[in-house]
Order: sequence, then structure tokens, then C-alpha cells
Amino acid sequence: MTPLMVERSAWIRSASNLLTRRRIRAHAVVLALCLWGVCAADYATPNIFDRHGNIKFQDFLQFPISARLIAERRASQLYDDLVLAREIRATVGRDTNIHLQYFYGPQVALLFVPFTSMSFLREAALWSGLSLVIYGVCVHLVWKRCATLMQHGNLVAICAVAYPPLFHFFVRGQLSALVLLCFTASFLAFSSRHDFLAGFALGLLAFKPQFLVAIPLIFLLARAWVAFAGILVSSAAQLGFASLFFGREVMRSYLGMLLHSAGNPASTELTFSPMQMHSLHSFWEMLIPWHSPQWTFYILSSLAVIAAAAIVWKSCCPLSLRFAALSFAAVLVNPHLYIYDLLAIAPALLLLADWSIANRNDPYEPALDVLLYLAFLLPLFGPLALWTHLQWSVVAFTVLVWILYRIATLSHKLDLHESRVV
Repeated sequence: MTPLMVERSAWIRSASNLLTRRRIRAHAVVLALCLWGVCAADYATPNIFDRHGNIKFQDFLQFPISARLIAERRASQLYDDLVLAREIRATVGRDTNIHLQYFYGPQVALLFVPFTSMSFLREAALWSGLSLVIYGVCVHLVWKRCATLMQHGNLVAICAVAYPPLFHFFVRGQLSALVLLCFTASFLAFSSRHDFLAGFALGLLAFKPQFLVAIPLIFLLARAWVAFAGILVSSAAQLGFASLFFGREVMRSYLGMLLHSAGNPASTELTFSPMQMHSLHSFWEMLIPWHSPQWTFYILSSLAVIAAAAIVWKSCCPLSLRFAALSFAAVLVNPHLYIYDLLAIAPALLLLADWSIANRNDPYEPALDVLLYLAFLLPLFGPLALWTHLQWSVVAFTVLVWILYRIATLSHKLDLHESRVV
């Protein structure tokens, strides 16, 4: 080991030693009080507008409107931006500067058709409350599978409440809880050795297809054929149902919108959208001002992350490490990922924390501790990228995948050595 590596290792270990349970608990309590205190103060108004004049649960507007269009047999207008803008004005009661587009499959709006008689605020509050329950159940189910973390239930609960993406998904009224539900169900199925069901759960992410850019490729490279088949069956079933229920015209509009937004992502983003995103595409978009190099670096870096995650998945590492690599790769390669969708990596953070506590003697454990802390906290500081042009959360996620790759390759080398000795 060179002097530089020794010095770097010592620095990382020192930083890791600072992350005591007492400090982490204090940081989480302060963060939770700040985030949810601001939310309570801002939303403590009797009408649809918060104290700053913004619409409460703003992103949720598109779902009850789309559901109403379906209930009124106007599904052909789901992807008409002018219709959506007109319906938003009708819901809010006045002109707004809100620019929303419906990017989801038509089947998603079916979830909200039974509630079309409710007022917007009541339906948004009901959905947000249900989403919090889903989040809590998912965290609890993954935590119950973490043998070492079982002793730190209070700390896990406090950190779960303080998790920045939870705050953002709640105030925006997004569907991120469903994304988390898919990842959690997949992990539970993998841990029970039901690989097809695990893939099937991940295939349900077809309602947010950008999450399925990396995962099928990882399973293909790792030759995880059963899980890959589960993804194919689930995705095809969901899209087939939508096609049969809504017809070709609606599906043609949906696919046209999807292809346009995939080929021209900047056309679907607001001016400050990239700084609120946390994937490789937004990282290069913030760092490089030219369009062609952005895509070149995004594709190359995505392929590297997918290859590393496939190697980890194919390794003999515990499921906790393999599933974490899969989750972080899905997030990094996702070309259109806002902070609220980082709810998807909540199980991965729990699993890695559990592994880290149980493997204190592993050479990569100090670095993993530091990276987990940064992966938890850095998404909160995404807006700083407006001035720095660096989305540090993406750097932390990428290094995490690299650390998992190094752990996997080191385990492989040790297994080879032990087999030769035997």
C-alpha cells in the first residue's frame, strides 16, 4: 500500500469514526424537525394554496384530473397539454404558472377513478396519508430482515422520518411510494428465493419505465434468466391490459409522448429541473454545456455502472449487497429521476447499513459508512448544483456502486484462494 493510500485510508477511517450512533441520531432529529416543521408551517392554511402562494401537493393535480377524464369517457385527451392546463385552472379556480404534463401510462390514472367525487385537497391528503403508510410498512419489512439493525429500531425510525426524499415526495404529492413498494416486494421475493416473483415486482415499474433502463440489462449480463422473465411478463401484462382497456389511440398518444420525452428530455424539463435530479444524465447535463458530449458521457458511464452492478449481482456476495447495487444502478441510469423518486433506494440504505455494522473488519467498511451518510444527506443539497455544476449525490451513488463492485471482486478472489488451498 502506497503512502497516499495509507493517508487516504486513515482519513476515511477518521471520518467513519465520527459517525457514532449518538451523532447520527442528533443529525436525524434536527433534520426531521427542520423539514417537517417547515412543511407544517407552510401547509397550515385552510385553502388549496400554501403560505407562499404555491398549490399544495402540486404534482398530484395531474392524477385526479386524468381520472376524471377517464370517468367522463375523455381518455383520448389524457396527453393533451392544453386540456390538462384548462382542467388545472378549473380545479384551482384561477390562472396559474404551473406547467404539468402527464407522463404516465393511462392505467395509472385508473387508481384514482373511484375518488373523482372528492375535492382535490381531500383526495391529495388521502393519497399522501396512504403513501406514508406504504413507506412505513416497506421500511419496517426490510428492517425486519436486517439482523444487526434489529437492535437499533429507534434510530432507524428517526432516520426514516428524516429522509429528505420522503419530505419531497409528500409535499409534491408524487407516486414514489409505489416505486418503493415494487423494490421492497422484489427484495422480499429474492430473499425467499422466488426470483420470478421478484422480477415480476420490478416489472410493475413499467408505469415509470425509466426505472427499467438498467435493471433488465443487469439481469441479462448476470444471466439471471428467471428474474428477467418475470420483468418481461409483468411489463407486458401491464401494457397489454392498458392497450386492451384504452385502445390504440390512447396508447399511440402515450408511446408518442414517451418517445419524444426520451429523445428530447430537455423539452420536458423546466429551467431548474436538472438541479433537482440525481442521476447520471442530470450530472453530465449540469457539468457539460454541450448536448452531444452529455449523451456520450451519460451512455458510457451508464454502461460502466450496469456492468459493475451485473458483476456484483452474479457474485457470491450476500443479497443485501447485490440488491443494493441493483437499486443504485437503477437510480443512476434513470434518465429522468427527481429527488422524490430516491425513495426507491431506502431499502438499499437499510441493507447496506446492516451489512456495515455486521462487517466491521472489512477493509471497505469505513468508506461504506461515509458514503451511506452522504447518500442519505446529499440529495437535500441538490440546488447547490446551480452554482457548483456538480451534483455530489450522483458522485456518492457512483462511488457506492464501485465500492460494492470492489467488495464483490475481493470476495471472489478470496473464494478462489480458499478453493486452491483446499
